[in-house]
Amino acid sequence: MSYCCGAGMVGSVGSVRHYKTLVHNVPIMFCPVCDRIEVHPAIEGEYEILVEYAQGDQAPEVDFADFVSVDNTTELFENCTMTDEAASFADVLKQQIDISLDLLGVAKELKDDEWREALMIRLKRLSERLKQYNKRKQMSQKSA
Repeated sequence: MSYCCGAGMVGSVGSVRHYKTLVHNVPIMFCPVCDRIEVHPAIEGEYEILVEYAQGDQAPEVDFADFVSVDNTTELFENCTMTDEAASFADVLKQQIDISLDLLGVAKELKDDEWREALMIRLKRLSERLKQYNKRKQMSQKSA
């Protein structure tokens, strides 16, 4: 599994900006706590080659899927704690909160104050993100 700041990375397909080039449909892993995004290591070589050519051509945007075939995303994301394919982002955040709460119980049993504090910070951030997401979702539903 891949972790970032102690949280499980979420597998997804998204857009990544590399200098002046925006690359769409790239398999990525992102951290729902600190928002770090990284290109999935299994396709990083292909991504770098595509970006190099796109920048040489001064292309402002390219679609990764047009140049590289990623056949089995299930296998690709098997080292992620979860993917966002089947669930809403709210569900992903709730799963991360549940995992963090489980770990908080372990940290309390072990009397590990440093770990417990780190988990409390993570839980606060995840809760804030879930609240913001739900608020944006309600706003978009009202305007529709």
